Amino acid sequence: MIARLSGVLLDKNPPYLVIDVNGIGYEVEAPLGVFSDLPENGKQVAIVIHHHFSQDSQTLYGFASLGERELFRKLLKISGIGAKMALNILSGASGDELASYVSAGDVASLTRLPGIGKKTAERIIIELRDKLDGITLGGGSPVAGGATGGTDPASEASHALAALGFKPAEVSRMVSAVAEAGMDAEEIIRKALQTRVKSNE
Repeated sequence: MIARLSGVLLDKNPPYLVIDVNGIGYEVEAPLGVFSDLPENGKQVAIVIHHHFSQDSQTLYGFASLGERELFRKLLKISGIGAKMALNILSGASGDELASYVSAGDVASLTRLPGIGKKTAERIIIELRDKLDGITLGGGSPVAGGATGGTDPASEASHALAALGFKPAEVSRMVSAVAEAGMDAEEIIRKALQTRVKSNE
């Protein structure tokens, strides 16, 4: 089981990043919040890993902190939530935000996250309400120095939203509706997801 990777960042294309560890390139899927703290390609990076096994594949999921990984694992235990949906949830809301929604029983905020309907939101609240004590969320950073490069934040946000399954026309509408000067990609993504009106609400 792989629990942590430390090496050189080779590539970042949300939701994927590639880390070179002693000549071996590991592809990792990560929540969008992780990408805002990544250094430039070629820099050192360290990231917490959940090594996920399915019937026909193995996938590495990366997180900025042990608490965020633990929250991901608790989401996986909820009926109807797989790894992809859990990753989407943590891309649309930080660990602290998700904990706040659960504590407040905020179904409306949860249903604004991609792929989450009312029943799933209610299930998340019921399943997690008494299981978040002792989990330290926030404060983690997956990097060893450096900030992101000079990629256009709106373009980076668009790529990330497309990777989450939104259609190009929808991505364009979502980004143009919220993007403002001075915003980074993560802020654009979060605002786009939070203000999107789900078609199945």
